[in-house]
Amino acid sequence: MDLVGASRTDKGVHALGQVVNFHTTTRITASAFLKGLNSLTPEDLLILEAEVAPEDFNARFHAKGKIYAYQIFNAARPDIYHRRFCWFLRGPLDMAAMRSASRYLIGEHDFKSFQGSLSESRSSVRTIYNIRIVRRRSFIWVFIKANAFLYRMARNIVGTLTEVGQGKRRAEEMPDILGAQDRRAAGITAPARGLFLVRVYY
Repeated sequence: MDLVGASRTDKGVHALGQVVNFHTTTRITASAFLKGLNSLTPEDLLILEAEVAPEDFNARFHAKGKIYAYQIFNAARPDIYHRRFCWFLRGPLDMAAMRSASRYLIGEHDFKSFQGSLSESRSSVRTIYNIRIVRRRSFIWVFIKANAFLYRMARNIVGTLTEVGQGKRRAEEMPDILGAQDRRAAGITAPARGLFLVRVYY
């Protein structure tokens, strides 16, 4: 059977809320299907819900929005227990500056400066509804909610925001970065291991 996923993620990116659809002629109920599938999946994959969808439902094209979260471990030394799920950054980050920079990205913009070079999207215009940056002890989470994301857009935004937090860029540079429509104008690409697809909206 062919699976249609709501979001394509890079190698190393995690998914807490991926959605897929497929067509089947089976008479097995959705709940029985859920139990059966989970008995066959590897230990790092868990199916949380299963339900019958309309015949024309498409997990990718019917999505109205997505939330990605990026996890940073900001401390004097790395944490070996979380190394596969966060980006370790040594040295303090200016949270106020990062939040100030993020506000320039809210709304509908051409995000070409934050688009990966291998993107196949016809348009680089997207709408970001909200960016929330939260710190709990040594962990920093960047939550981004948008109608859709370009290839590596979330990781490039996070990489740029961390450069602001490190004092390498000013928050006020963000409009110029957007206006440049040039990937070289923005910051580095944050590593894949810290990124999580949290939720897909329909």
